Amino acid sequence: MNLCIIGAGYVGLATAAVFADLGHHVICADIDAAKIDSLGTGECPIDEPGLPRILRRYLDAKRLTFTTDTSAAVGCSEIVFIAVGTPLDADGSADLSHLRAAVSDIAHPSTAAD
Repeated sequence: MNLCIIGAGYVGLATAAVFADLGHHVICADIDAAKIDSLGTGECPIDEPGLPRILRRYLDAKRLTFTTDTSAAVGCSEIVFIAVGTPLDADGSADLSHLRAAVSDIAHPSTAAD
């Protein structure tokens, strides 16, 4: 199955790696181009036992890819998971701006004609 994970932080990256390990083709999208470039070379920014090995294995097997093009990632996927940050606002409530942006990217994908 082709899966998309939006967000390449701790939750998104670990989820992407596990789904790839289970045999799925996973594309992980994030707005941080430097992070995506680093992940695409097999560098793992998270200290999680076994995660760097899993990332490299499935990058090499072409079952795990990384992109900043959320629309393309969503467009080639059967299921989309959102794993973006929800940091605290000044009043202590969850800042849902990253979540809203991800949902907007899914609902209103950009096209080459835009």
